Amino acid sequence: MAALTLYDRPDCRYSKRVRRVLDVLEVDYEEIIVPEARSDRNELDSLTGQRGVPVVVDEDHPDGWVADSSAIAEYLKANYDHRAVTTE
Repeated sequence: MAALTLYDRPDCRYSKRVRRVLDVLEVDYEEIIVPEARSDRNELDSLTGQRGVPVVVDEDHPDGWVADSSAIAEYLKANYDHRAVTTE
């Protein structure tokens, strides 16, 4: 099972940015493509109180989720970039 869930749209440039960061960091995630119409995004709204994408759901995050592609990218780099780990 994936540690993260990404709610996104394939045609959204912000979602594409988040998918690229996840792929570069080699983070396993489940992708849920939300309906095109915001009014049909009830599952996302019940989880986050919003209907915009992208959103990453992570049980390790204090709020349980992160929205906004810039905030998501920063969060992922700070918490999932294992390439930066050095050994002494």
